[in-house]
Amino acid sequence: MKTDFFNDKLENKTLLISPNQGERYEIGNNSFTFKLTSEHSNDQLGVYEIVLAPMSIGAKLHYHRYMDETFIVTKGTLTFETIEKDFQAEEGAVAFAPRFSPHGFRNDTNEVIKLLLIFNPSSNREGFFSGLHETLSEVPIDADKYLKLYNKYDSFPVDPFNMIPTRI
Repeated sequence: MKTDFFNDKLENKTLLISPNQGERYEIGNNSFTFKLTSEHSNDQLGVYEIVLAPMSIGAKLHYHRYMDETFIVTKGTLTFETIEKDFQAEEGAVAFAPRFSPHGFRNDTNEVIKLLLIFNPSSNREGFFSGLHETLSEVPIDADKYLKLYNKYDSFPVDPFNMIPTRI
């Protein structure tokens, strides 16, 4: 069969993910839901809905080598941390952390925060979240296991001695 260099081959791969659709994990009063996964996007994009309970930490200061991370706040005010200062990202705000940009995020309020977290490329980020669910559900949390998970999925804590997402 001769290759057609002049015409596109069209396929219907369009998705609609409903508000309550997606694999969901809970850790305490926090949750994350897979909306658009690596499988859906040929490993190019991952979209995850995050719910942070009052006074909870999503992630301490860390960076990625091979992926960019975007935060879209859909409810509440998220504290977005950088290596230089913290920002208050209100509902509707977008925070972008390109590769090698240290960042962290947390809920410093008494209200629930919701956000969409986008990874590009996604690099099977679902494996990270599944492992995170397992690791953070253990008591006590094994710091070595946590770091191993972090590193496997392109996350590197700025301070490996202060990386577990708990308030002291």
